[in-house]
Amino acid sequence: MNGYTLDTNIITALLKRNAAVIQKVEATLQVGYPVVFNAISYYEIKRGLLAAGMRRQLA
Repeated sequence: MNGYTLDTNIITALLKRNAAVIQKVEATLQVGYPVVFNAISYYEIKRGLLAAGMRRQLA
């Protein structure tokens, strides 16, 4: 089965509401491919948001 693993840069673009990235991820999901992210990207994003005090994005 095909699928995609998002890296930290793509997750950041999603959090910043980058329209082009959102459109590509939505199209991928509509086709039925899974979209996931790994533990390292999760840690990097969470650490960065905590350091910046961005509680809304963490929720």
